[in-house]
Amino acid sequence: MKRNKVNSILNISGLAIAMACVILIAMYVRDELSYDRFFANADHLFQVNMTVADNGGPENTTGGNTAPAVGSALKDMYPEVEAYARVYRPGDVIVRYEGKAKAENYYSEKNILAVDSGFLKIFDYQFLQGNATACLQKPNSVVITEATAKKYFANENPIGKVLLFDTDKKPFVVTAVLKNIPSNSSFQFDMLAPISTYPEVKKRSWNWGWLQVNTWIKLKNSVSVDAASMAKLEAKFPEMVKERAFSKGQSYEDFIKKGNKLRYSLMPFTSVHLHAIPMQVPARLTTLSDIKYVYIFSIIALFIIILACVNFMNLSTAQSATRAKEVGIRKVMGSVKTQLIKQFLTEAILYSFVAMIIGLLLVLFLLKPFNEVAGKSLLFGSIITSYIWLFVLGLCLFTGLLAGLYPAFFLTSFKPVEVLKGVKLFRNNIANLLIRNGLVVFQFTVSVVLIICTIVVFEQLKYEQNKDLGLNKENVVIIANTKRLGNTEETFREELRKQPGVIDASISSSIPSKGNFGDGYVPEPTETEKPLLSEIYLSSFMVDNDFIPTLRMQILQGRNFSKEFNDSASVIINETAANKIGWKEPVGKYLTYPGNSQRFKVIAVVKDFNVSSFHELVEPFALFNASSKTYNLHTSFISVRLRPGKMNEQIGSMEAKWKSFAPATPFDFSFLDGEFDALYRSEQRMGTVFGIFTFLSIFVACLGLFGLSIFTAERRKKEIGVRKVLGASVQTVVGLLSREFLKLVTIATLIAFPIAWIAMNKWLQDFAYRISMGWWIFFIAGASAMAIALVTVSFQAIKAAIANPVSSLRSE
Repeated sequence: MKRNKVNSILNISGLAIAMACVILIAMYVRDELSYDRFFANADHLFQVNMTVADNGGPENTTGGNTAPAVGSALKDMYPEVEAYARVYRPGDVIVRYEGKAKAENYYSEKNILAVDSGFLKIFDYQFLQGNATACLQKPNSVVITEATAKKYFANENPIGKVLLFDTDKKPFVVTAVLKNIPSNSSFQFDMLAPISTYPEVKKRSWNWGWLQVNTWIKLKNSVSVDAASMAKLEAKFPEMVKERAFSKGQSYEDFIKKGNKLRYSLMPFTSVHLHAIPMQVPARLTTLSDIKYVYIFSIIALFIIILACVNFMNLSTAQSATRAKEVGIRKVMGSVKTQLIKQFLTEAILYSFVAMIIGLLLVLFLLKPFNEVAGKSLLFGSIITSYIWLFVLGLCLFTGLLAGLYPAFFLTSFKPVEVLKGVKLFRNNIANLLIRNGLVVFQFTVSVVLIICTIVVFEQLKYEQNKDLGLNKENVVIIANTKRLGNTEETFREELRKQPGVIDASISSSIPSKGNFGDGYVPEPTETEKPLLSEIYLSSFMVDNDFIPTLRMQILQGRNFSKEFNDSASVIINETAANKIGWKEPVGKYLTYPGNSQRFKVIAVVKDFNVSSFHELVEPFALFNASSKTYNLHTSFISVRLRPGKMNEQIGSMEAKWKSFAPATPFDFSFLDGEFDALYRSEQRMGTVFGIFTFLSIFVACLGLFGLSIFTAERRKKEIGVRKVLGASVQTVVGLLSREFLKLVTIATLIAFPIAWIAMNKWLQDFAYRISMGWWIFFIAGASAMAIALVTVSFQAIKAAIANPVSSLRSE
């Protein structure tokens, strides 16, 4: 190390950076794979998924969004099911401790779950106080986490204390305290309340069409959970659908004859975190990830460590001129080849061990920013507690052996007589050329693939942020859960409209990006047009007359809701709904709601607009007027369109107005464009992490290329001297040395292009709306690789070109 400081620094730096990357990725992957596995009998917990299809159309899996009646039906009809639990999200709730009435003691709680009384028996979170059997049995009881208890009660005993919910100050008694929820839990909540407390769920306990709850079941421990046994259990579910879901009205047989489908399946709960999004079954959980990122980062980790090992090989062989005489002398003194191989492998492992120590220090310093970028809460101590240290030791040995193997055999292959006579050592035989050049091609193939992938990821994100949504999301402020204003909600909206800078304001049950409600409707036939569907499922918002102009949506046919008409029985549908029904002239036609035979007249068709991410196609959608009172929804939002400029002043003015209406309630606002950006937060995080690892892999590859340029300059030292004596310029010598490497990089780019195209084309398939990969992406990646290689090689090439030729031609 002391005699070859530059090579030692390059070797250790490359290995240390690679090891730090691999350790960080290993911690990330382990955390992803550990989700929900801490529950007792985790392998017997399942999410209930529902799949539907209309009139022979494509199947649509709604995932954990199931009806309230499903859980009890499964428990009643199938002895394999030990228990079930339903979860309902009631939305944001204003909460305060009964003993503290000041405004600063009011909190807007966003992580409340309404659950069945058996929820904590199925999901056995750790208790600090209370027990799973009794804590959710009584109405208006509430279970809180340790952090929530400290927030409201400081050091007081929370058990028996009363928390007041919302404007009606409904009392909830604290009956238990849980330890803080582990970060690797798919459920993340601060409070649990009994689902029976919420009348909107209780009155629909019989319902099979209201898909606003999620259902999980626990199978008995005696039940086998292998694939064959689960398939047999799921095969029984059509019997439940026939008996329970079609007990009234339309028969199951008629439903099937029309090409409709309604089936239920079970998904292992331990698979939900990583496999729900690819299967489009999100179940309203907030921690979902994607298994493809685990695969992608694992592959990146493998490539980075291999790149670092390739660097070590190249840099070690570059030293062969100086190490060859050492080998020759050792052999003359009696050393055998196996001893020398052991020596070089031991050196490589020692380099690897030093690099591992530095790599762990890098992890210690980089873990906090990595957590922020990746949205994780990984702890350095988990390297010890979760046995990642075994992986680190294995990585150290693997890296040392892999990096040292080729140099060991290469350096010990020299014959001592030839070495000591000074015979040319650097023979350009096919094997040596293929190995050295092949390593460079491999390095830059990986680098070019990663460059292309990074460009595609960020281009897709850019496309998602700029694509026409069918509405204008700019300069729109969303005030959440304004239902808590009660009878003054409309007055508050009118007061906002009077403020300078406010263009328009609208009240709606939800907003794009925040979810919706849905139900089935029957399109009525007319004398001129017969619908293609006997029933259509419509996602919906309840809106006022100003919703469409506030969001600047485009009406293609008909008119908007208006005070000049009684629109309590009117509906506005989107293009997709009209096309799916088969109506060419939808305005004036009717939709009937089977639940109560209410008829809605179609008064307009709006241009398709996105309410969710571009992973999903635009779905059939309907806007109902709030005056219809058809649905009593417990969420409400006010959308406010502002004039550009002085945004902070305008928001401050709105907050002041809010305080005059609800002084004890926090002003909860966001921007609509920010809400849409949040839909792609996972992709944004992964894109950033991907870009960082791409940069590091390129850096490591450049170290290897630098090592090979040293080797080449050393091998051709006398040739360069002769050329300079004969009049070759510095530019000519630099071009001579660089040309060889640029050929290798060109080969690497040609190999990388099809690999990257296949990989990213598969990734883009997850998006219903996506970019096409233009030629310019590949051109930029190839040109970047060329430029990076040229800059890397030029340093050593220029150094060799300006060296005194006398020193290279002089005989010893």
